Amino acid sequence: MDTSVVHIHRGGEPEGMCPWDGEGEAAAGADDAEPMSPIHPVIVAVYSLVFVVGLVGNCLVMYVIIRYTKMKTATNIYILNLAVADALVTTTIPFQSTDFLLSSWPFGEVACKVFISIDYYNMFTSIFTLTMMSVDRYVAVCHPVKALDFRTPVKAKVINVLIWVLSSTAGMPAMILGGTKTNNGTTECALQFPEPYSYWDTLMKICVFIFAFVVPVIIISVCYTLMILRLKSVRLLSGSREKDRNLRRIARLVLVVVAVFVVCWTPIHIFILVKALSPHVPETTPVMAAYFFCVALGYTNSSLNPILYAFLDENFKRCFRDFCCPGSRRDCQGVSRVRSTLRDHSCPPDNRGDPRQARPV
Repeated sequence: MDTSVVHIHRGGEPEGMCPWDGEGEAAAGADDAEPMSPIHPVIVAVYSLVFVVGLVGNCLVMYVIIRYTKMKTATNIYILNLAVADALVTTTIPFQSTDFLLSSWPFGEVACKVFISIDYYNMFTSIFTLTMMSVDRYVAVCHPVKALDFRTPVKAKVINVLIWVLSSTAGMPAMILGGTKTNNGTTECALQFPEPYSYWDTLMKICVFIFAFVVPVIIISVCYTLMILRLKSVRLLSGSREKDRNLRRIARLVLVVVAVFVVCWTPIHIFILVKALSPHVPETTPVMAAYFFCVALGYTNSSLNPILYAFLDENFKRCFRDFCCPGSRRDCQGVSRVRSTLRDHSCPPDNRGDPRQARPV
């Protein structure tokens, strides 16, 4: 899930229920707004850091996968899709920061709809892509023969397109219901539910929690449980120790990316669910601080993936190094311990687009 979760509950609570949105601030008054003032600059500072790291990092990931022929593996095509979604959502962070600082939405109705829609599309695209990455790893580890037909870059691209179509369908309510509402001079950008408001608001939160979090996490957990059992039961999966090392390495990378995603987004999902089922939770400063921390943690996930790739995957590490330090290209390609294990996933800048290159497994 991603930043759209903010709008599921931030902007559309009944008047006086949510003091962090426009109506709540107007109803709560200056006395309630004052304790929150130290939190806003901290959150905006975190958002600014996430914006820079996330946008630059994810754009670099996209460049590396598009630039180097041997980086176009099935797994990396899914990573490309995830990077596109993360980069797209980071572009909304300056708008979110402005909204926090002004306690009002100044960008108009159209920008509000676009902003909320991007959040929803990114939320569904991210979790659906991570689910497919886990299924992809499961097929590669547990069904290596079928993987030869199923795990191709072309099919991965087709699946990515289907993910965006499905995400657009799931996010259509955000485009329709998203809008601005002005009350006492304060404008909020939120989902504008029909009456009875509390019913539709709670229903939306529960549906998002189930279909954009619980169900995908269950599928991912099943895939990795079966993979772990498979890895423990056999010494060699493919008949080649080198290829097995690659399979285990990539499975570990995907597992870490999924785990970080779950850690970053579980708190805000729980917060929203509790808020939906217990609307009379007191809006104290600690509660609001916890809310803002959960939202910031969710945004942070969009900037963490490129860092994970750089630390956990030698292919990305070498290509990042090649991009940042072109002079070290020769050294980068000459690392002996990497050369043997990553032959199919090397970073070959001098042979870009050469059709004679071996297609990665």
